[in-house]
Amino acid sequence: MSARSWPSSPLSAAARAFTLLVQPPTHVGFDGRGFDGLPDEILPLERLRALLLEPRTTVEVRDAVWRELVIRARRDGPAWVVAAVGIALPGLRHIAGLLASGWRGDTRDLDAELLVGFIERLTTIDVEPPRVVGRLIDAGLRAARKARDADSDAQLIHIDATGPIAPVQPWDHPDLVLARAVAAGVIDADEANLIAATRLESATLTQAAARLGITASLASSWRLKAERRLLEAIRAGDLAFVSLRPGRRHSAAVTHHRVAATQQRVAAIHERMTAAQQRVTPTASATQRQVATTDQRTALAQQRVVAAGATQQGRPVGSLLGRSDAADAVLATQQRALVGKTSDRESAGVGAPGIGARPA
Repeated sequence: MSARSWPSSPLSAAARAFTLLVQPPTHVGFDGRGFDGLPDEILPLERLRALLLEPRTTVEVRDAVWRELVIRARRDGPAWVVAAVGIALPGLRHIAGLLASGWRGDTRDLDAELLVGFIERLTTIDVEPPRVVGRLIDAGLRAARKARDADSDAQLIHIDATGPIAPVQPWDHPDLVLARAVAAGVIDADEANLIAATRLESATLTQAAARLGITASLASSWRLKAERRLLEAIRAGDLAFVSLRPGRRHSAAVTHHRVAATQQRVAAIHERMTAAQQRVTPTASATQRQVATTDQRTALAQQRVVAAGATQQGRPVGSLLGRSDAADAVLATQQRALVGKTSDRESAGVGAPGIGARPA
């Protein structure tokens, strides 16, 4: 192959190198055996790339394949570095198109920085977290954006311009920053509405929380964590080139990242609620025991009152010391009137003179 036929664009050169790598006869192939969702055979790399781009391929399968590709690139030499770049080329080209939007310089410089950032990150990336290829492409994006921003800062105003010059893209309204953060899965729609209502509008946390159906303290916690993630994403440049085209469907990786972030937030709330319930449970149990003890004491008192009432249903036994209200006097310890023979009463002194007692 002559030097003239070799592409001058870095991404086109990477595509040509990948094409030459997979041309037969070649020893470079990916063993799909042991990977769920892949055929149980040695796959050519161009077929592996096509399978990874299919919508039916799950995020878990993509991450498993990319973990293996990163290990091969670190262990087995430059051929697998070219293979990794070639398989990620569709995503790299998409990012390169976003970088070229509004750019006045040579796009080949941006493409070169994009590839350098991708390959450098290939040697250091942690393969355990999800979105392996997404994080690799993000590293290339940050490297290219850094070079682009440095060049933009050094640009002078063109003397042949007859009017005001628009700033180099991207420029954003705060609402667009929140919208791009939602599109990138950094925050969800509820968190974006919460930030917009309380930071950009005049709503209070209590009012915004009432709209979401949560407490003001929980809304404050949501907003604090969302703003931290938003700040980190802005500083890292992750929101610089997120498209907001109408009707654009999100990729499976972005959707998975958004769902995972929401699930983590819900799990954190559940853990806090569980911890609060555990702190309340001992006090509640002690209170319940005290209430049960009080109920038992009240029941015993009621039983004693009922027993006393039944005793008072007995008839009066007679006048005491000649008082006229003796008919209302009742012996509390005696449930029946004294009855018996006359001789028994006399021997007992019941009818003795001076007492004035009369038979019941």
